Amino acid sequence: MVLMLTAAVLQAVPVGARTPSPENAQVYFIWPSDGMVVHHAFWVRMGLRNMGVAPKGTDMAGTGHHHLLIDTDLPENMNEPVPNDRNHLHFGAGETEARIELPPGPHTLQLLLADKDHIPHDPPVHSKKITVTVK
Repeated sequence: MVLMLTAAVLQAVPVGARTPSPENAQVYFIWPSDGMVVHHAFWVRMGLRNMGVAPKGTDMAGTGHHHLLIDTDLPENMNEPVPNDRNHLHFGAGETEARIELPPGPHTLQLLLADKDHIPHDPPVHSKKITVTVK
């Protein structure tokens, strides 16, 4: 009986359903701006409009946390958690600024907001991709 009820509940839950985001939600860089020359260690300040920032695991409508994509494109599959590697930095404690270090040369940066489980919202809330040059 318990197995049948569990199966019925699981069928009712949409698989891969993403957390909705408001149409007017916007994530953006406060600093740096596109084209800037920065030192190898610099601060990234992240802004968000019409949504709130909350730590990972927080299940509250209209919230998410920042991910910084470095020298990479947006994930192809937005139904999966954002990878966690040197090109995808997670700010799951709800940070809105961070000091990062990059080697000299040009680098692309892009912000992507994700839900409590690191899965991008629907529709995805992401910034424009910017380029900085590390001296």
